[in-house]
Amino acid sequence: GSMSNTPPAYGWYMAGLVFKWLKEQGGLTAIEAMNRRKYEKLYGFIDANDFYANPVELQSRSSMNVPFTVGDSSLDKVFLQQSEQAGLLNLKGHRSVGGMRASIYNAVSEAAVDALISFMDDFAKTNG
Repeated sequence: GSMSNTPPAYGWYMAGLVFKWLKEQGGLTAIEAMNRRKYEKLYGFIDANDFYANPVELQSRSSMNVPFTVGDSSLDKVFLQQSEQAGLLNLKGHRSVGGMRASIYNAVSEAAVDALISFMDDFAKTNG
């Protein structure tokens, strides 16, 4: 059996893999810069587009989870279906809030955020 003071080996192993990946990306400073570019692009697109809205005040916005709504809530289901068909997954918003939520965590590439923005632009042009 395991002793009560034995550290969780698998958790340490996984953390080590994440730390290695972070270093390979250029370290925390590089990851922070990449994450800033990702959320600035996405919030910038949402804020500049009349079809989408972000219900969170500027000073309270998350850099990792970007909630947004489409112009007509009846289009939420269509947006989620079409985005999934385009390979953009898990965009459904929190059940108590609704709308959509893009989780752009560390491992999400800038190219993935660009693909989301491109899809959102096309969706707005088609449905706006």
